[in-house]
Amino acid sequence: MSNRIFILPVLFSCLLMTSGCAGLIAGGAAAVGVAAVKEGGLRTSASDLRIQAEINDLWLRQDLDIFTKLDMTVNQGRVLITGIVQNPEHRVDAVRLAWKVNGVKQVINEIKIADSTGFTGFMSDAWISAKIRTGLTIDKNIQNLNYTIDTVDGAVYLMGVAQSRAELNRVVERARTTKGVNRVVSYVKIAGEDIGDASATMSSTTTPPAARNSAPAMSPVYSDDPMVNSAPEGEAVGGVSRVTSEPLPLY
Repeated sequence: MSNRIFILPVLFSCLLMTSGCAGLIAGGAAAVGVAAVKEGGLRTSASDLRIQAEINDLWLRQDLDIFTKLDMTVNQGRVLITGIVQNPEHRVDAVRLAWKVNGVKQVINEIKIADSTGFTGFMSDAWISAKIRTGLTIDKNIQNLNYTIDTVDGAVYLMGVAQSRAELNRVVERARTTKGVNRVVSYVKIAGEDIGDASATMSSTTTPPAARNSAPAMSPVYSDDPMVNSAPEGEAVGGVSRVTSEPLPLY
């Protein structure tokens, strides 16, 4: 029996549990949240799950390292890729392959090229995400199912749909005040906004209070890097909105 055939069931299970597919369960839950249902309904949720599955398949076929070391969130056709890789080519390949899938409207590249933080770093990031999720869940003013949370090396990436600017500010505040967080990057859109209209709200970073006096203020993460918000192959980059906003107001 081929090793390739033998490993397929294991890798299929991995699609639901680990690494490149870790966001699948959270993304599915977020997609059926109240705001997401109003925005696009179950059809949009199904489309996002299909996009995620197809990108994961392309990653797996390209290189196992890409599949196991990267995480992905898909929301209304917007793909956020996070994780740490050691090979710069993996960063390029991950974004290039994501654009190959039909229905992808935007690819946000937050892949870091660095040494792996190992199991300790993984557990620390998982604890941070769980702590933030718990905070969102118990806050009656936040519809927590509409948000996905990815933490990489202490950096928290938020994606989803906020009911209002006030709700989004509460989410960002809870994330940045969580112990162990060194920055928060928001790609959350406000309910009712198109992706283009929401570009002024999607990519802002904040630093936790404890870091403000000890380190320079973080600049917003703009999409000037062509690998952050590049156009699909064969299309002009001009069709992709650039983020030119100021950092999110927190109060």
